[in-house]
Amino acid sequence: MTNVKSGVMPRYIDDLAEFGGLTGTDIANIADVSKATVSRWKSGAVKPQPDTQLVLSDLHYVVNRLSEYYAPDEIRTWLYARHPQLDGSRAIDLINSNSSEQVLRILDRLDADAFL
Repeated sequence: MTNVKSGVMPRYIDDLAEFGGLTGTDIANIADVSKATVSRWKSGAVKPQPDTQLVLSDLHYVVNRLSEYYAPDEIRTWLYARHPQLDGSRAIDLINSNSSEQVLRILDRLDADAFL
């Protein structure tokens, strides 16, 4: 029998790596925690604080939306890049500051076949 991690956060972290090309260090930087904390979340040993859960949930949602259009390494670059549509801000910074709506508006334009 295999050891199955329980909870949504371990799955989110796995998905962020697989679909978004994000490492534990990337997730730690985006969530403003240590890499060791991300490792504990991934193992299911602890859960993130509620505000951090919101950040990770938004990040997971954005990565899933981007995965419809881009490969994981492209998604990672997209998240870290400064965007003219975000007034020069980076998507990861907006997600971290609970301003994901701005990022989602860009994704809505992408869904409508507008050029990014």
